[in-house]
Amino acid sequence: MSTKIKSVSGTGIPLLLDDIDTDRIIPARYLRCVTFEGLGEFAFEDDRQQDPNHPFDKAEYKGSSVLIAGRNFGCGSSREHAPQSLMRWGIKAIVAESFAEIFFGNCSSLGIVAVRATREDLQTLGAAIESNPTTQLKVDLESLTVTAGDISVSVEMADSARDALVTGEWDYLGQLLSAADQVTAHAATIPYLNGFTK
Repeated sequence: MSTKIKSVSGTGIPLLLDDIDTDRIIPARYLRCVTFEGLGEFAFEDDRQQDPNHPFDKAEYKGSSVLIAGRNFGCGSSREHAPQSLMRWGIKAIVAESFAEIFFGNCSSLGIVAVRATREDLQTLGAAIESNPTTQLKVDLESLTVTAGDISVSVEMADSARDALVTGEWDYLGQLLSAADQVTAHAATIPYLNGFTK
């Protein structure tokens, strides 16, 4: 069964920095894993070791699901491990000034909402979160807005990615499983598969 994603709600975590590359999101030494399990605990590992005040280490931001970032987020190498680590840390949506194209595509294929906002609006959202980390944010793909308490800002997202999330078409495995009967029936009509479907 496919999963429609029309909005994401939760607390936020501010990391309003530019040009955060995928090696900073998940250091290369963690790419040798066979599965993506456990990658969440290593998100921003090197940055966190160098900065004791890194937001991903602060107790008040634990459990946040909306990341507020800067310009060119996810640049660098095209490793899927980067959005996987963020997702496994708990991030379900990223609001940034811009995204590296491959990182954005990887987010979309994982069901992570990645929307663009102006720098001014990002600063407003970041300040609201910093002043009250319990503030609930809502990233709404139908209205293309992000709200934080009484603050509401407009965001942008490529129509194709937005439509895929809202309709559930991003979830290819879900689509396949929901059509299992049709897949089995079609496989039975393929001559070289007949021996495998009985």
